[in-house]
Amino acid sequence: MNRAIISDIHGNLEAFQAVLEDINLQKVDEIFCLGDVVGYGPNPCECVELVQKHCKVVLLGNHDQGVLFDPEGFNVVADKAIQWTREQLEQRDRRAKHSSNQLMDFLGELPRNYRDTPGNNLFVHGSARRPIDEYVFPEDRYNALKMQNIFELIDRYCFQGHTHIPGVFSTAPDFISPDVPLDAPKNISECRIALPDGKAMINVGSVGQPRDQDPRSCYVIVDDEQSVRFRRVPYPCEKTCEKIHAIDKLDNFLGDRLLQGR
Repeated sequence: MNRAIISDIHGNLEAFQAVLEDINLQKVDEIFCLGDVVGYGPNPCECVELVQKHCKVVLLGNHDQGVLFDPEGFNVVADKAIQWTREQLEQRDRRAKHSSNQLMDFLGELPRNYRDTPGNNLFVHGSARRPIDEYVFPEDRYNALKMQNIFELIDRYCFQGHTHIPGVFSTAPDFISPDVPLDAPKNISECRIALPDGKAMINVGSVGQPRDQDPRSCYVIVDDEQSVRFRRVPYPCEKTCEKIHAIDKLDNFLGDRLLQGR
């Protein structure tokens, strides 16, 4: 079975549509979303609707949670975006009040984690220790105690997002970054990374707000139990940037960063 795993769409409709088109060409059997469907981006309602339609499993991210409750731990820019996103979702739900397909209800029912069988792989937004909001950055490979504590909670592989930085952590500890060419930003690229025999954490990157200096969307395909394919997909980020600039309650920085992948 081929499985596409996406994360951190962040209301970026153009990016999400490009990734879904690429996934369709890869002939995958199912799609898992690791959370943060909304937040930052200009099209939260449309992205939630597409996730409902296309994803077999959808998890709760910290921005999704922030929309549902009073957000905690967000900077001023992110907090303003959360408030605006909540307004958009609530307005949409009021317009469709007689529909059973309420977007806020959908987000409110999302699980914090998912474990598949018989593979016994774990799927979270943040980490195995704190599924919604713990960051595991590449430099954490130098924090042996943190890595040990998290790996103790993993039986085999843990797929996660949240940092927007793709790569594979091993128990060494080590971090393997996908070697995807940056000199062809308008092309689709792929990098296959072999998974270790033991445990691993796989960060699938971000669909809607990459932060590894590559503006292309990132997601992974797992088509065996030995490797993962990191896919980089270009999308019209200038269009998304223009949408953000046109919304007073979204900081222009949220659009500008998309052009640089940061």
